[in-house]
Amino acid sequence: MGDRLTGKVAVITGGASGMGKATALRFCEEGARVVVADRNAESLTAYAAEAAALGFGADRTRTIAVDVAVEDDVAAMIDLAATAFGQCDIVFNNAGVGGAFGSIADLHVEDWDYTFAVLVRGVFLGMKHAVRQMRSQGWGGSIINTASVAGLSGGGGPMCYSAAKAAVINLTKGAAIELAADRIRVNAICPGGILTPLFSGGNDATAERLLQSFQPWPEIGRPEHIAGAALFLASDDAAFVTGEHLVVDGGQTAAGPSAQLERSPTAFTKAGLVGVNRGTTGEGATIRSTPA
Repeated sequence: MGDRLTGKVAVITGGASGMGKATALRFCEEGARVVVADRNAESLTAYAAEAAALGFGADRTRTIAVDVAVEDDVAAMIDLAATAFGQCDIVFNNAGVGGAFGSIADLHVEDWDYTFAVLVRGVFLGMKHAVRQMRSQGWGGSIINTASVAGLSGGGGPMCYSAAKAAVINLTKGAAIELAADRIRVNAICPGGILTPLFSGGNDATAERLLQSFQPWPEIGRPEHIAGAALFLASDDAAFVTGEHLVVDGGQTAAGPSAQLERSPTAFTKAGLVGVNRGTTGEGATIRSTPA
């Protein structure tokens, strides 16, 4: 265990599985008190049990069911940090879904709106209510947003997902400028292929083979790699870092366009499929055939 976050209170959305859970446990190990927010009640229960087994009880970590697209839920999440632990110093807006996929001509507008509600509105609301709390405290803080390498170029992921992640990167930069005077740092993490339940869908062996094809680095990306990046951005080691998007991708983007060809996100489109991936929310995906 370390002490890089001793005395800090963190809130993590999508915190009960994958990158969020790895970060929550790492933050606890580094001395923080952590509020874990997630839409999936079963995942929250499992997280609490795992945290307790590691010695992190209710005095160190709390859970709350949150839909990040609902403002009252997000406000309650930040309020829990303030009431249970007395403050809020770090907010990691990490909740995500795969979202809408398929040809632009066939996408359903409600699937597009759902994707942006989770991936962009969720980040906006997390920042909005984090800033209100942090300003009231008067000593600043750190906001971290999960973007993606898919937001850095066309073809890095399904079109809707990629557009949403690009919006997160730009929103991060704009907020960083506005909030610098408040000593609130705002940064984004752009993961590459990371082996999470959202990515693997329960088939880790197939996912590992696919992930290895994405990048030059010999080991695949794991949630703990993102937790390490989040720890840096949350800690005082990043005291002069704001408005940045930190790419954590095993050299995927450095490999350039040729690395993109075999992993084109158009697979569903070529198969004549369209729909929405709701990730680890506990709600199933919707997959439809495109019109003839």
